Amino acid sequence: MMIVALDPPDFRTVGDFRKRHLKALADLFVQVLKLAEKAGLVKLGHVALDGTKIKANASKHKAMSYERMKKREAELQAEVDRWLAAAEAADAEEDKAFGKDKRGDEMPGWVADKEKRLAKIREAKAALEAEAKAAAEAQAKARQEAEEKRKAEGRKQPGKKPKPPSGEPDAKAQRNFTDPDSRVLLTKDGYIQGYNAQAAVDGTAQIIVAQELTPNMSDQGQLVPVVDGIEKNLGRKPKQASADAGYCSEANLQALADRGIGAYVATGRAKHPDDAKRGTGGPLTQAMRRKLKHAGYRSCYRLRKQIVEPVFGQIKQARGFRQFLLRGIEKVRAEWAMICTAHNLTKLARAA
Repeated sequence: MMIVALDPPDFRTVGDFRKRHLKALADLFVQVLKLAEKAGLVKLGHVALDGTKIKANASKHKAMSYERMKKREAELQAEVDRWLAAAEAADAEEDKAFGKDKRGDEMPGWVADKEKRLAKIREAKAALEAEAKAAAEAQAKARQEAEEKRKAEGRKQPGKKPKPPSGEPDAKAQRNFTDPDSRVLLTKDGYIQGYNAQAAVDGTAQIIVAQELTPNMSDQGQLVPVVDGIEKNLGRKPKQASADAGYCSEANLQALADRGIGAYVATGRAKHPDDAKRGTGGPLTQAMRRKLKHAGYRSCYRLRKQIVEPVFGQIKQARGFRQFLLRGIEKVRAEWAMICTAHNLTKLARAA
């Protein structure tokens, strides 16, 4: 705007610029973050983690389940085969009546449309099958390693031997035709077709110090990547980290302990973070429950809500960002990085 004397560029110009320089714009996140650190807005004393579900540039009504794909594939194939046979019979009759040198056997456009639809369904079906096969292989490998460890330690298999994992997708597994990387996610307002955007926010000035994006509903697998992202971006670890019960697991608590980070992770979704109604959990979970309960209202966990949740409110409510514009997980990750960069720039400008 300054270079062109306040003459606003056309939205297509802005869109083309973003398309050409998407990776470079995403990389600006770390540069702006380091500027905020130099300005004294990042201390890494206490960092709060959370995730928010944001709509994808796709409708949940454009998705189809694996069971429906198999049924629809058979229906379309039968319909295409029936019309192709009818066209072949009609061609034979015309050749008999008018001779073989006469044309008119071009297929109507709607047949091609059905064939394209059939190809899309087969592509989505194959992708779901590949994902299910990979998940089954990973599960089988994990079970094998656990079994070998038990044998080495002289322990027996507890309970009945589990069934081998199935390599076939669940009947309700879905894939979207507009943005195949997005998933149907449950939010407090119902189901959306979207992504799970993650952020780690520093307690000093609500600067986002690390960000990630995943299509998965669960937050549990995002704690370690986000925490490691803080050290990758700034070269040091936070002293304390807090997160809600969605991140609680023995593996995550152990990971924070291994990194020397003071953990404050809720052990159950209840009125109080130290309450748990879903069993006692492992030794680290029990220790965390005692830690939160002993501290009471003085627990550092109380900082989590006032640090990270206002950031999502500022992004979604104040700035109106409630849906991604790009499609495909790589492009959407870059778009989320740009949104986080804009948030940090706003904080930096106000602090100047």
